[in-house]
This record gives sequence, C-alpha cells and structure tokens, in this order.
Amino acid sequence: MIQVSLLSVCLRLVIALFTQGFFQPDEYFQALEPAHKVVFGYGHLTWEWLSPQPVRGVLYPAINIPAYWVLKVSGLDRIYPATVVAGPRLIHGLLAALTDIWVCKLTREVLDEAYVRPAYFLSLTSFFHAMSLSRSLSNSLETSLTTIALTHFPWDVKAPLSLARLRRCIFFAALACVIRPTNGIIWIYMFSVLLLRLRSHPKSLIIFARDAVMIGATVLILSFVLDTLFYGRPTMTVLNFLRVNASPVSSFYGSSPWYYYLLQAIPILCVTSLPFVLHGSFLAVKKNEAKLKLLAGCVAWTIGVYSLLGHKEWRFLHPLLPMLHVLGARSLRELYNYSAQDPYSKQSSHRIKQFPGLPLRARDLLLLLLPVPAGIYIVFFHCTGQIEVMSYLRSLPVNGSTTIGFLMPCHSTPWQAYLHRPDLAQPGKMWALGCEPPLMVRDKARYRDQSDLFFESPIRYILSHFPSQVDPLFPPSPFPSSVPDASFVSILGEIESHDSSWDMGWRHEWPKYIVMFGALLQDPGILSVLQEKGYREIWKGGREWDGDERRKGGVRVWEYGTL
Repeated sequence: MIQVSLLSVCLRLVIALFTQGFFQPDEYFQALEPAHKVVFGYGHLTWEWLSPQPVRGVLYPAINIPAYWVLKVSGLDRIYPATVVAGPRLIHGLLAALTDIWVCKLTREVLDEAYVRPAYFLSLTSFFHAMSLSRSLSNSLETSLTTIALTHFPWDVKAPLSLARLRRCIFFAALACVIRPTNGIIWIYMFSVLLLRLRSHPKSLIIFARDAVMIGATVLILSFVLDTLFYGRPTMTVLNFLRVNASPVSSFYGSSPWYYYLLQAIPILCVTSLPFVLHGSFLAVKKNEAKLKLLAGCVAWTIGVYSLLGHKEWRFLHPLLPMLHVLGARSLRELYNYSAQDPYSKQSSHRIKQFPGLPLRARDLLLLLLPVPAGIYIVFFHCTGQIEVMSYLRSLPVNGSTTIGFLMPCHSTPWQAYLHRPDLAQPGKMWALGCEPPLMVRDKARYRDQSDLFFESPIRYILSHFPSQVDPLFPPSPFPSSVPDASFVSILGEIESHDSSWDMGWRHEWPKYIVMFGALLQDPGILSVLQEKGYREIWKGGREWDGDERRKGGVRVWEYGTL
C-alpha cells in the first residue's frame, strides 16, 4: 500500500506541477481567483460570485488559501512570483492521488484483491485523469471524495453493519455534495438501495436515517457559515447552485442532446478501456454479482439523470470514472484467467505476469497504453500559449503606464492567480471581454453578451468603443466590461423591455499591451487598424492549430510604440 501511495503521489504531483495546457476556465475562476482575492486582496470574481444570489460556495476555493497564506507571510510570492502558481498545484496534486489510492480499496470492497492491480493500472494510465484530475477543478476533488465515500459504503449485505464505516461514508458523500451539489444524484441511488436493504432491520434503518440527517446537516451548516462569512450576508449557495443549474441559464453555456454522455463523454472518459468497462458490466449482470451490479446500476442511473439536463460537459461524469475502472478491472481479470487456461495463450500470459506484475493479456496491455501519448500531449503541449502568456505578462516592467487588454473570447486565460500583479489590480488597468449570462432575461435566445457582440464584427466594435487616438499615458479603461451585480440584472431587464441592443455602453481606452489570438488578425481591418494606431507584435506563444476558430493562430501580445 505504501508503494501504491508513493507512486500515485509522485505521478499526480508531476502532472500537477508541470501541466502546461489550458483545459477549462473554472480551474482558475471558480477555485484560484476567489482564494487569491481572500489572501492577497485582489482577484477576478465572475458572475457566479457577484450575482444577487451567488451560486459558488467558498469551501472548495478555501483549499487553496493555506498555500497562498504561507507564500504571503513568507514573502516568497514577491521574491518568486511563480510560486503562486506552484503552491495550489501541490495541493491539488496530493488530492488527485487520493483517487488512485482509494480506487484500490474500492476494488477490494466490490471485488477482491485479485482485481486491484488492473483497476490501479487503469487509474494511473487514464487519459481523462491525466487531463483533469490534478487540476483545480471542483469535479476533481468531487471524484476523490466520491471514491473515498464509496469505499466506506456497506457493500456486503450479509455482514453486520459497521456504523463507523457508514458514518465515514455519509461524511465524505456530504462533502462531495457541498463541493458539487449535483453529486447528490449518485447518493440518491446508493442510499436508496441501502434503505431498501435495511427495511427488514428497523433499528439499523433508524440509525442510518439519523446519522445521514445529522452529518448532512452539519456539513451543510458549515458550508452556510463559510459562505455567509465570505459574502457578508446569509447565503446558501448549495440551493442557489441547484436552482440555476436546473434553469435555462445553464444552457447559455451550451446545450447538448440527451445521448451526449453515451456517445461522447463516456468514450472520452474511458478511451480504450471502454470495451472492458462494457464487458465488466455485462459480467456483473450475467453472473449476478450483487456488489458489481450495484456499482453498474449507480453508473447507469447517474448517466441517465445527467442526460436529462441541458448543459453537459465531459467532466461532470468524472466521479464515475473510478467506478468504471472497477468494472473494467473485472473484465481484464476475467479475460486473463480465460487466456491462462487456454494452452495457446499460456506462454504470452506468463511473460506479461512475470514482467510488469499485472494480470493482463499482452494485447489488452497494449490497447490500454495507446492513449498514454495523447495524455502526455494534452498535459504538456496542448493550448500552452494561454498559460505561457501569463508568465510573459508577469515579467513586464512595473510602472504606472502598464495597462493590458485581452481581446479574446471571455476567460481564455488565467488571471491574477497566475499573473500576481497588484499594480494591475486597479479597475480598468487590466481587462477582458465579458460573457455574463442572461440573468432574469425572458428571451434568452436573443441575448448577446459582450464577447458575442465583439466577435460579430471586431472592427466595428473597436471603432465604436475605443477612442480615435491612443493616449500615451494609457489611463485605465472607464467601463471595459460589465459587473454582474444587481444593477447589471436591472439593466438587462430594461434593455429587454425596450427591445434595444444588448450593448451596455462599454468604453475602453487603448492599453499599452493587447493580448489576442492570431485568428483575430485575420478578421477584416484588424491588422491595419492596430498597425495604424502604432501597435506591433512583441510575443507569440502556443501552436496555431490549437483551439476553436476564435482561438486559433497562437496567442499574441502587441505593444504600443514598439519599433
């Protein structure tokens, strides 16, 4: 077990510390930025934090606060600003390792020791774990907490009910639900099954119900207290989160058909292990293996419920991946045992068993290793420009005239958690285009955010929202983007009632530095107007083929007055 833990910790820390690619904005704006603001006093808060009914709880971002606090009191953040990036990565690398470690324990509970190594191998080599598990995404911690909670679940109906184990299961499940309230979908199924099993044991049933209420209420109260202290008013973000995600607002960030998870998300999560996952599920039903059937049922239930929601993302199913690995391990061991009994496969099976210590057939091992190069690419080489540019901007001279404008789709780069420049914390000195959702807007299909309006015609936006001349003093922009507070919601209502443009009157000053994707320079008139204003390119990073159409061409930095 010590070797398993050390290997897991080392692997996840290496991935966490050396990840170079950009994956999802929530990694920065829903975890690092709020914590950075708490400790250092500045950081960007999105609409989820500023709306009249905020939907984000502070519990998950608070995990990063100790790292930031140590850096602040030691002064390392000023001497070595890059440690502000590395500190939280250490924390999330350690948390990620919990999934690898506890999937071994979960496999022992659901199957037995013979299946642990295949499950562990699937976890370590998982493409999606490599891409997402070590990042500061709430789904990543949700995955670790769910795996730990499932390990403590009373899988054996014949064994006496261990109250200590059950309480630990409830506690970690409650934490997972507070971190991501939709995690409750998993536990509705698991605890409903447990209630059915305990119906013939009234005393145990009452104890379970009592503990579930008490532990759940305690964790919920803790979340309420922390959120109330953070927001300065009584706030129950768990309820707000569920309300918003069940509303049409969530579809503003994209809506997918009901079969999205079946045909896209599950194949991406499993990659080449998918045939083994399906075979393991088949074996669970065919051989009537109660524990494995319960696990497979939980997976099917969760996918079914999530498929009913409009807004879908791969990472929403991440907590199911350790369960899928257990199902895959069941298949891999079964196939290995079958081959070991086949006289035509004994020799190859023996070699595989002796060298890596894995009960896997040679062809299965090769198939499972196929996605590893893709994982290496996605971690170290994909969309690197959006991260590299923040290191470059951090190195720019500190003076009163430094201003930076990001003419990119909203949230295309990290912010102060990676930049750590207090001189740019003044409003308007560093700005980006916004993409606030249509809060309280009835006709959401007609709504256009700032990024939409900019990219409909970038040259028209620049001519109408920027001054005709560049001020060489580079004053802060007076109104570069909207602040999604109560007044913002009120203005949206007025705009909709008058059936007018969604342009809220944003006003920019020309900044000293402009950050954009190369694709913008291909838009008619943009290259010429920047050159006419006196801007020249001084930095380029990333690869030109990365990203969608708006994000291709690499990341560029242009400076005013460069010869």
